[in-house]
Formats: sequence, C-alpha cells, structure tokens
Amino acid sequence: MESALDYQTAGALLEWQHELGVTDAIGDAPIDRYALPDAAPWLQKKQAPASAKAVTPAPEQQEDPVKVAEEAARRAETLEGLRAAMGAFELCELKKGARNLVFCDGVAGARVMIIGEAPGRDEDREGRPFVGRAGQLLDRMLAAVNLSREASVYITNVLPWRPPQNRDPKSEEIAMMQPFLRRHVELAAPDFIVLMGNISCQAVLGRRGITRLRGNWAEAYGRPVLPMCHPAYLLRQPIAKREAWADLLSLQAKLKGAS
Repeated sequence: MESALDYQTAGALLEWQHELGVTDAIGDAPIDRYALPDAAPWLQKKQAPASAKAVTPAPEQQEDPVKVAEEAARRAETLEGLRAAMGAFELCELKKGARNLVFCDGVAGARVMIIGEAPGRDEDREGRPFVGRAGQLLDRMLAAVNLSREASVYITNVLPWRPPQNRDPKSEEIAMMQPFLRRHVELAAPDFIVLMGNISCQAVLGRRGITRLRGNWAEAYGRPVLPMCHPAYLLRQPIAKREAWADLLSLQAKLKGAS
C-alpha cells in the first residue's frame, strides 16, 4: 500500500538531501558515472592555455641602507648639510623611537674631535651628546688638561639616535651610519680623534676590547686616533680613572707636540 507524503515532509527530505550534497535527480535514462569528470564543474580549476607561461612577480627590491647613506653623506658639503642629510635618512629603525637627532656639540673646527657611542636618555631629550652624568665627568676630564667643549673640543657619536633601553647598537646599525661618521670627520677636520668606548672603536677601527685598546694611538680617517674608556665605564669602575688620566696626558702631549 502506497503512503503519500505531505508537502512538509517531502520538503524536509529534499532539504536534507541537498545538505548531503545531492545535485542531480534520478532520471529515466541511465548515467555512465565513469564518463563523468572526477570533480564537480564548480570545483575544477581553470587550466591555463598551454601557450601561457607562468609569470612569477619579481620580488620587491629593497634599498641598501649603506649605499643610500654613502650617497647622502657624499652630497653633504657642510656640517649643516650633513645634519640635514642624517635627519632625512629613513632607513635606520632607531630614528622611529628617538625624540631627537643628536648631531654634535662643541666647536666645529676644533683640533680634538671626540666620538662617543650613542645617545642616552639625557642626550636624546636635549639633542646634544654627553650631557648626563657621563658628560659631566667628561667635562671635568677635559678641564684637567685645559680643554673644553666651549672652546677647544668638538663632540659627536657613532649613532645619532638613542637605541631602545640604551642597548648596544647592532652591527648593521653601525654599518649604515658609518658613511655619515666618515663625512662628519672630513667636514669637522680635527687634528686628533678620541674614541670613547667599545662601539666607537668598532665603528672606526673595526676592533673591540677597550681595556686593551685604550692608550694606544692608532690611525683612522687619515688622522691620529686615541681610544679611551667611556666616562660611563669610569663611573662604574672608578679604579680605571688613573688610566684615563694617563690617556689625557698623552693627548695633551700630542697637542703640544703638534702645535
């Protein structure tokens, strides 16, 4: 005995079959399933013509920060021009987290140029190198041999922007700022260079180990170079002040001998 389905039940069964993936109703004619495609038409990927060649987009070329820095530094003809070039340099990530570009302090054209490492919190806030406790100690050290940033010393850093949490600069950060430092020395034209700390020695001399390097005159940028312990190190290790005094006397002797 045949039982008729009401339209609600029939509709529910049809919806259930649709959810299961049924796409074709059973017809009167038989279907050769072996002749059907492996996948439904809407799941098949469109095949590109045989003559079409796959084109892989070329990777976006990134600028070499060292080359960009070299070109920018080369075009700077004055210290103010160099400051502007460094301020326009956008490839150093340190710039994004710094308040100020710390360019220089002291007298341009002075016989002694001091190269520090990188700005700290106080330097970043004021935009001048060596203005914190280490800077105050440096001023006293210079005064002991009749030097001062107001009259006879020019001061800068390897990096013009403060690293986060005062961490050591990375080698790639030093490398990209070296062209600016080299040009800075050329434009300032000092007779003698004092390298304060390990980072300065790494950037200028390509060597680290300030306790071994300090007090030993070297040459870089065509000028005599004297490595010294950073004043911040002297604050942590007061016993090293005796060696720093010997280094200052060596600098004083060089100045007198070359005068």
